[in-house]
Amino acid sequence: MNKSYRIDPNFTHTIPPGDNLERSVCTECGFIDYNNPKIVVGAVALWDQKILLCSRSIDPRRGFWTLPAGYLENGESAEDGARREAREEACAEIEIDRLLAVYSIPRISQIQLMYRARLTSPGVMAGEESLEVGLFEWADIPWADLAFLSVGWALRQYHETARLSDFPPFTNPADGL
Repeated sequence: MNKSYRIDPNFTHTIPPGDNLERSVCTECGFIDYNNPKIVVGAVALWDQKILLCSRSIDPRRGFWTLPAGYLENGESAEDGARREAREEACAEIEIDRLLAVYSIPRISQIQLMYRARLTSPGVMAGEESLEVGLFEWADIPWADLAFLSVGWALRQYHETARLSDFPPFTNPADGL
């Protein structure tokens, strides 16, 4: 059954021919505006064995700690996006080592690409999207105040591979912890 309803003067939400999901389709030219998952890029970045974390100044999870990460922009490589996010959130320059993990978060339609990186200097400070930033020893990470499950995943998976030069990228942990 193909139900249709208008969501914009020139677009209708309908199942296009040859598809099996409802899409936003232009009634004038047939253009299909696919609404697909968003890609988030970020990094576990270190200086002298200390991990860079940012306290979020925006919702969701304002005031909680996260890795520098955010949405990938159009026309930007994933690595460039991770570097940009480190600059925006922590005024930090990073050198990416390798891909650490690819997380799938279907409930919020996100794919997250997390990299292993090192800071090029310890001079970091809060950017617009951070209340504060800090370099944390492993034992001092504020685990109870991490913003998202995937931040904890990336930190633990980084710790597991810190001394490895080669490993396959991680995915969501089976136990979700």
